[in-house]
Amino acid sequence: MTIMCAATSRPVIMEGAWRFIKRQEQDASVAASFASSSSSSFAPAPYPDVGSVADEDAAMPLPVSDLATSRHEDLKQMLDSNKDGLKLEAMKRIIGMVAKGRDASELFPAVVKNVVSANLEVKKLVYVYLVRYAEEQQDLALLSISTFQRALKDPNQLIRACALRVLSSIRVPVIVPIMMLSIKDAVSDMSPYVRKTAAHAIPKLYNLDPEQKEELIQVIEKLLSDETTLVVGSAVMAFEEVCPERIDLIHKNYRKLCNLLVDVEEWGQVIIINMLTRYARTQFVDPNAGIEVEDKEQPFYEDEDEEEDGEAEAEKLQQRPKMMDHDHRLLLRNAKPLLQSRNAAVVLAVAQLYQHIAPRPEVSLVARALVRLLRSHREVQAVVLTNIASMSTRRKDMFEPYLKSFFVRSSDPTHIKSLKLEVLTNLATDTNIAVILREFQTYIGSSDKEFVAATIQAIGRCASNIREVTDTCLSGLVTLLSNRDESVVGESVVVIRKLLQSETVGHKDIIRHMARLVDKIKIPMARASILWLLGEYCDKVPKIAPDVLRKMAKTFTAEDDIVKLQILTLATKLYLTNPKQTRLLCQYVYNLAKYDTNYDIRDRARLTRALVFPPQGHEDNKLAKHAKKIFLATKPPPVQQSSFKDRDQFQLSTLSHLINARATGYQDLPDFPIEAADPNVRCVEVPAIFAPENHHRPAYQSRSKPKKPESFYSDESSPGDESDEESESDSESDSSDSSSSGSSDEDDEDESDSDDEEDDDDEDEEEEEQQQAKGRKKGGSTSVKKHTGKREATRASGTEDSDTSSTSSSDSSSEDDSESSSNTSEEETTKKKSKAEAPKGGNRQVGGSKRSNLDLLLDLEDSPPAMDTPLLTPSLGGLLTPSPSSQPPSLPPGASIQPASAKFIPVAKQELLNRISSGGLAVACRFTRSPHLYSPRMTSVELSFTNSGAEEIKDISVGAKKLAPGMALHEFAGITVLAPGATLCGTLGIDFNDTTQPAAFDLVAGGRTFNLSITAPVGELLMPLAMSETDFNLNQIKLRGMNELSGPVSVSTNQPATTTIVDKIYEIANLLQVQSSSSTSLKFGGQTASGKALVLVSVLLSESGQESSVTVNCEKLVISSMLLKEIQSAVKKI
Repeated sequence: MTIMCAATSRPVIMEGAWRFIKRQEQDASVAASFASSSSSSFAPAPYPDVGSVADEDAAMPLPVSDLATSRHEDLKQMLDSNKDGLKLEAMKRIIGMVAKGRDASELFPAVVKNVVSANLEVKKLVYVYLVRYAEEQQDLALLSISTFQRALKDPNQLIRACALRVLSSIRVPVIVPIMMLSIKDAVSDMSPYVRKTAAHAIPKLYNLDPEQKEELIQVIEKLLSDETTLVVGSAVMAFEEVCPERIDLIHKNYRKLCNLLVDVEEWGQVIIINMLTRYARTQFVDPNAGIEVEDKEQPFYEDEDEEEDGEAEAEKLQQRPKMMDHDHRLLLRNAKPLLQSRNAAVVLAVAQLYQHIAPRPEVSLVARALVRLLRSHREVQAVVLTNIASMSTRRKDMFEPYLKSFFVRSSDPTHIKSLKLEVLTNLATDTNIAVILREFQTYIGSSDKEFVAATIQAIGRCASNIREVTDTCLSGLVTLLSNRDESVVGESVVVIRKLLQSETVGHKDIIRHMARLVDKIKIPMARASILWLLGEYCDKVPKIAPDVLRKMAKTFTAEDDIVKLQILTLATKLYLTNPKQTRLLCQYVYNLAKYDTNYDIRDRARLTRALVFPPQGHEDNKLAKHAKKIFLATKPPPVQQSSFKDRDQFQLSTLSHLINARATGYQDLPDFPIEAADPNVRCVEVPAIFAPENHHRPAYQSRSKPKKPESFYSDESSPGDESDEESESDSESDSSDSSSSGSSDEDDEDESDSDDEEDDDDEDEEEEEQQQAKGRKKGGSTSVKKHTGKREATRASGTEDSDTSSTSSSDSSSEDDSESSSNTSEEETTKKKSKAEAPKGGNRQVGGSKRSNLDLLLDLEDSPPAMDTPLLTPSLGGLLTPSPSSQPPSLPPGASIQPASAKFIPVAKQELLNRISSGGLAVACRFTRSPHLYSPRMTSVELSFTNSGAEEIKDISVGAKKLAPGMALHEFAGITVLAPGATLCGTLGIDFNDTTQPAAFDLVAGGRTFNLSITAPVGELLMPLAMSETDFNLNQIKLRGMNELSGPVSVSTNQPATTTIVDKIYEIANLLQVQSSSSTSLKFGGQTASGKALVLVSVLLSESGQESSVTVNCEKLVISSMLLKEIQSAVKKI
């Protein structure tokens, strides 16, 4: 007994506290007696010693496993104690084990006994445990089912909900009647939380016994009529799982769901929007039906005589699609505010709603919200970009104003880069192709080979789709054939082959140039493309093609299968066009292919030999006579289109759309009906007593009640009054804009276009309401003063119409954009005046100048934020840069100085931590010469972690920082697990404060701490700048005197090439060459990363080439002197 009491009162054993366990192991006799006493005191578990040993215990010696069992016995003793404090502590430890993924199922008998505990906190934790293990331990859970039934009557709503949740988790058919009764009682519970739990239990019961569907439908019908926002989302979820085909259950709840949509929790909003999308596709007609027909018939009516114009217009109005149903418009109007949601799933749900059921002019409203999501995590970016790429194949104008938002960042992963390339290629038009091609030019210099290959393919797509830039792209791709990287050359060859197949006139030199690359290129697809071109256009190069075939015949046996097939094709075509020179060579290739190991090559050789060299007695074979027409027939050019073009068959923002394959459980979106369903099925009068506190009054209620004099200050008005009020509010907003904002006339074109679209949408809604008002009654107009006063009173009461809010949204967005784009002092003064006059306007400015939350969150800038980060655009000329004639002839001083990208990316790594001293972990660093996302003052340093050991290394992160004053360090994202033999990378951001002092910090890996230190070479502290020679000379004059250092440079070789010196300087310093008018002077520009101080380097070459001088101009003398020494030592080695 003494031992048991001591065991009961010993300290709590937390996970990983193995020292305490080892101390207990020292006394084997005590442990043995403890085991015997514990085994005699407790009843044996139904499943002894099965799964009771944790993963950590399994790796330890046997005694530790036994003590792990004793540790669980300790928890059982605490659960059997009479003290609530010990029970609560034991339950906390058990829930902690469950949260960490450890198996705690053997404690089920001890835990389930405490379900009757009087302590509320203990009971909550017990129910959390039972929900996790009730399905695994069904037999033991059934023993306590009476306790769960009693808990359903508990006064505490949390206990009632937990009991129902545990009861529904027991998947035993025997208790189906009990579950059904419990759910029916919970549906009528006073607590919304319990009713929500009942809705979650319905799909569990349906999966357990599908025969209960009819009774469950009655329960779902009752839940759908619930007015509480906490229950509505779960009720719709249960409806979708059990009976999605019962549309009649939604009819009477449709308007309520639309009005409560904004107040439902986020995941409920996603479920409701998806359900209402399918509902709208079955109940409303297509709002875009007839638009294309109308456009096609437009010339027909223009050709009519003037006398028949009136009849033609009448017929045209009759052929127009019917006006949108009020319930259709209600859904779109109430879903629009959710575009400002913080949840990306909600925004995507609204986007697919507009994509599938909204009129085409209104679909563009979701573009700004989708672009906003690109600032989120990588996983969200991938899903959003997939949807944008699919939408942009049909609607280029929708995302064209946000073109710069899809530019690739250096920190983007490869799959994000590929998706952005897809979007940029889809958005390419005649007007923006120059910008896109300049951006593509920068991507070609990336170190990511897969991304570079995708960029070259994107250039080929742009060239084939836009004929105006085909020649420019083709010449640029030919330039890439001299690139050092073989993968770049190979991909360029493949793309050039596709372009030449579309247009070969005047490109004989390109084919010759590619033929000379056969010996250098080793990529099979590129070699096959060159051989196909030579065979297809062998008449253009009659002397080169046979020689290439001779070379290929020598290496036939060592080539890949795809190259061998093209060699056979080339030999066949050359023999048909030039039999005298290539007869023997063709037969030799056929003999080689006859004994090849690949049966495809053998079959191809056998077939072509029979056509080209028919056997004796079959010379009159018709196929052999027409062999030349067969092999040399004109081939259609390849069609290069987006891979996202065929994804329209799937519903937007679904898993099937993301993976471009039909996923399990996916249901096709139904087509619009030819005729709309009866709208009266949705007209259900809801008693006012059941209306929620923050409800939105449905549109049908305001239209169904007659107009009364005492409703002057209420929300009730006729459709005609609403339309008049909308037009009146528009005029008021326009007048208030003109009086309060002086800079609204200076908005950029993109924002004004988007505002015009929104205004047009509001006008369309006004026309619809006016036409309906004319059809219902006559003479329903009121005076302007009455409507103005009514509108002011309505807004004062806090109920603003959504159409007016959309108008104010467009106006306020134009104001915000004009304020952000204005840079002069006069515009700033005007803005201050407008802000000062805003409070004086009272209700007059509510319609035009008041900004809603939707406008503030969706008001994105077309241009990227004004940061000092280097832009991913080429600085000077290149293979895809437009001609200099398009540039402005002269710029003011300093206007040409702009940040640019690095011309040289270091690949060499510096070892920071040796694997021998660290026990298997090797750390190396590399300067990427790219701006850090956290701050433009920081230098990006890529750390590579390699696990050379045999065990996993966990929790790699930055510990204590030991930095000099003025320096800063931004940590990389922690690495949870590094598998043996794996290598992972992380990016550090270090602000060296324009010094070469080392940045010291501690690296924590697997519980151990290592001291690391990173010292940056002086060249890595710089950022390149693009500038003109005039600006270079002007700033160099300003940095004379003490800010200028010069020194001689001696070159070992005679007259070295200028490009060699330029490449050497690029290698040691992150600078950019300035175009110089003198051939003996090389100039480079840049700035320090932290202090933004100009760094100007000029190299004066002598006539002999051996004696030159270097001049460095910079206000930081330490940087100047160190950079000068680095350049001198580097150039000396040439």
